[in-house]
Amino acid sequence: MAMQRLSRINGSGAKCIVVNVYGNRAFDDALLEMADGATAAGFKIIAAIAAVAEHSIMHQFVTSRPDGADELKLGEFAKAIAEQLQSEAAATQPRIPGNRPYVKAGAVPLVPKVTGQCVSCGACAKSCPVTAINTVDFSADKSLCIACMRCVETCPQNARSISKIMVKAASMAIKKAASQRKECELYL
Repeated sequence: MAMQRLSRINGSGAKCIVVNVYGNRAFDDALLEMADGATAAGFKIIAAIAAVAEHSIMHQFVTSRPDGADELKLGEFAKAIAEQLQSEAAATQPRIPGNRPYVKAGAVPLVPKVTGQCVSCGACAKSCPVTAINTVDFSADKSLCIACMRCVETCPQNARSISKIMVKAASMAIKKAASQRKECELYL
């Protein structure tokens, strides 16, 4: 969805910093794909940042991130980028890790369902960044949902939930990769 939206923008050579925020497992090819998309849209990539935040579904991984150490690191990144902009090095595109072709995202089995506590306020549908929530019965379209959990977070009635069994299975699948603290990364 982000890449579709980016493709509708004309960067006109504007300098750009691509940022990927991920839940401490891995950012895979996302940063590279974003940089490629921004370049195709006419932006000039001068830096890329991979930043860590609390996982949107499995909150037990890296709770309270970004934390103070992350804030300090991101502040250092901002200073380094500002210095880069003042130098001739700003003319070169950073080497961003990843692979082409990009790893395809798998199907997301963690689609929030509406519960009996729903009062049809529509907050979930309004907050959905991909318009995956039906505004009549507030069910989520599995083919559109990106499992960002924004609808779960914004529901004032706590009337959206995901399968605890599926969350447990997904948690076990990423536990090894997500349990060790990852650091924010800067590419200049």
